[in-house]
Amino acid sequence: MTQTIAPRVRSLVLLFLAVTGALLAGAAPVSAHAALTGSAPAQGAVVDTAPTQVSLTFSEQVAVSDDAVRVLDPKGERVDKGTPANPSGTTYTVRLLSGLPDGTYTVAYQIVSADSHPVAGAFTFSIGAPSETSVPVSAGAADDGPVRWLYGIGRYVSYAGFVVMAGGAAFVLACWGRGAGVRAVQRLVVSGWLALTAATLALLLLRGSYTRSGTVGDVFDLTLLGEVLQTKTGAALVSRLLLLAAAALFIAVLFGAYTRPSEDEEKRDLTFGLAIGGTVVAAGLAASWAMSEHASQGLQPGIAMPVDVVHLLAVAAWLGGLTTLLVALYRAPAETPVGRDAVQRFSRLALGSVVTLVGTGVYQSWRQLGSWSAFTDTRYGQLLLAKIGLMVVLVGIAAVSRRWTSRLAEADGTAQAGNGGAHQRAGVGARRAETHGAGAGGHGPRAEAADKDETGTTGTGEALDADSAQGTARTGEAAGADPVRAAQLARQRAARETARRKRLRDADPHRFGLRRSVLAEAGIAVVLLAVTTVLTQTEPGRTEQEAAAATSASSSASAADGQGTGAVTLNMPFDTGGEKGEGVITIDLDPARVGDNDMHVYVEDTDGRAFDIPEVKVAFTLSAKDVGPLPVVPDHLTTGHWSASGVQIPMAGDWEIEVTVRTSDIDQVTVSKNAQIG
Repeated sequence: MTQTIAPRVRSLVLLFLAVTGALLAGAAPVSAHAALTGSAPAQGAVVDTAPTQVSLTFSEQVAVSDDAVRVLDPKGERVDKGTPANPSGTTYTVRLLSGLPDGTYTVAYQIVSADSHPVAGAFTFSIGAPSETSVPVSAGAADDGPVRWLYGIGRYVSYAGFVVMAGGAAFVLACWGRGAGVRAVQRLVVSGWLALTAATLALLLLRGSYTRSGTVGDVFDLTLLGEVLQTKTGAALVSRLLLLAAAALFIAVLFGAYTRPSEDEEKRDLTFGLAIGGTVVAAGLAASWAMSEHASQGLQPGIAMPVDVVHLLAVAAWLGGLTTLLVALYRAPAETPVGRDAVQRFSRLALGSVVTLVGTGVYQSWRQLGSWSAFTDTRYGQLLLAKIGLMVVLVGIAAVSRRWTSRLAEADGTAQAGNGGAHQRAGVGARRAETHGAGAGGHGPRAEAADKDETGTTGTGEALDADSAQGTARTGEAAGADPVRAAQLARQRAARETARRKRLRDADPHRFGLRRSVLAEAGIAVVLLAVTTVLTQTEPGRTEQEAAAATSASSSASAADGQGTGAVTLNMPFDTGGEKGEGVITIDLDPARVGDNDMHVYVEDTDGRAFDIPEVKVAFTLSAKDVGPLPVVPDHLTTGHWSASGVQIPMAGDWEIEVTVRTSDIDQVTVSKNAQIG
C-alpha cells in the first residue's frame, strides 16, 4: 500500500497541470479589472474637424506610464504628443498634433488597474470620413506571450506554496505535535516555503515586462524593476519576501527546538509562542495579497481586506492541513503514525475553516457580484459558481472522512481495551518458546501459538516472527565472533520489525478508508485552488456590469450630442474592365448603429456624373464574431441612386461592407471597405 504513494502523487500533479492548463486556455488574454467606460471622440465616431486631444475615461483610477496612450494615423504613424495627463477623477487625456488630415485613427492604450492587473485595448475614430488603415484594431491588446504565462504560473505557485507552508505548520501545532519530527512533513512545509519564495522573486522580476512590453528580454531590465518597486504591487511583493525571512526562522524553531524533549510547561509555552508568531507571520503574508488585489478596490476596502486575510488563512488551514494529513497517512514512519486524536483535531479545525470560508465567501460574493444576474452573465460569476460546486463536493467527501475518523477512533479504543491481555499472552508464549527451545528456526508449536496470540493470524505474522527468532539466535552466535556482523543482523531485524508493524498498521480497514477519502479530498482541493487563483485574475462581475452600463450610457449621450457614430460614408473606386466599367461607388449608412439603418448607394463615373449600371449588391460581414455575410439588395430610385430601408445591423463592431458592381452581362467586380458600426 505504501508503495503506491508515488503514482498517486504523480496523478495529483498531472491533475493540477491539466486543470491549470484548461483554465488558462479558457481565460481571456487580458483580465481587465478597470474598464474603459467612455472616450472623446467616442469609439467609432466620425467628427468633422480634427480634435486637439483624446480623452479616455475608466471605471476606476489607473496607473499610466509615459507611453500608456498612443494615437496612430491610417499609416501607423504616431500623432500624439506629450505624456498622458489626469485632469480629473478617472479621465486621462493625451494631446494631438495639429492639422491632422481626414481618415481613420486608432487609439491604443495599455495601463495598470488599481488592483494590479494590466488593462489594454484599442478603438478607432475618423476625421471627415472613414478610410482604410494599416493599424489593426487590436494594436493595443496585450500580447498573450510567454511572460504572461510565466506570470500566471508564478501566481499559482505562490498561492499553493503559501497554503502548503501555512497549513502544514498549523496542522503540526494544532493537531499533531509529533509530526514536527517526521521527515516527510518537514520536507512538505519547507517545500511550500521554497515555492512561495521562488514564485515571489519571479513575480517581482516579471512584473515590469508583464505590465509593459510583454517581452522576455525586459525581465531583467533594472529600470523597469526600479519602477515596479515604487508601485503598490512591488511594495507588496517586497513585504512578502521580508515576511518569508521571518517564516524561515519560525520553521527552523518548529522543526528544531520544538522536536526536542522538554518539560510539559516549557513545551506549552513554546507551542503558545509558535502559535502566536506563526499566526502573525501568516496573516502578514495573506495581507500582501489583500493590499494589492481585489480587496483593496471597490466597495468597503477597509472591511474587505481583513475579510480577505481571514478567508485566505482559512483556505490554508483547511487545504494545507489536508495535504499534510495525506502525506502523514502515507509517509509517516511506523514508529510515529498519525493517530486518531490528530485526525479528530484536524476534523474540528477543518469544520471551523469551512464555516469561516462560507461566511467570508458570502460577503466577497456580494461585494464582487452585486446582482444575481452576474452569476450567469459574467465570467467571474461563472467561475464562482464552479468554485461553489467544488466546495459542495469537497464538503461531501469531508463528511465521509469524518465517518472514517469516528470508526478509526472506535477501533482504536477497542484495541486499547484488549491490548493488555494480548501483550500478556504474547509474553507468556514467548517465554515458553524460549524455555522449551523452539530452535534456531523457532518453528515449534508453542512459538506458533505465541505468534497467533500476538498477530491473530498464522500467515505473514508467523513468518516475520520466525525470522525474528532466527535473527535473534544468529545475532547471539555472531556477537562473540564478529561484532560488525552482529550489528548488521540487528539492523536487519529492526527493519523487519518496522516493516511488520507498518504492514499491520496499513491493514487496518478504517485507516485504509480514511486514506482514500482524504486522497479524494486532496484531488478536489487541487482543482479548487486552481479555480480560486483564476478568480483573482478575472474582472469582478460588479465591475464588468457597471462598466457595460457606463459604456452604454456614454454612447447614448454621445449620440444625443451629435458626437456619436452618425452617418458613415464610404467611397470605393471600381473597375470591371469593360466599356464604361470605371467609376466610384458611394455608400451612405445612417445612423450606422445597431438596429435599423437607411442605406443609399450612389454610382458615378470618373468625371463625377451619375450613371446607371445593371446590378448592384451589398453585403455586411463582421469577421470578429463570424457574422455574415448579410446580403442587401437595394432598390433603384433614380439615375445612379439606389436605396434600402430597415437594414438590420445585429451588433456593434468593425464591419466589412462589400459591394458587387456589374456593368454588363459579363463584367463584374466586388470592392469592399471597413466601417465601425455601433
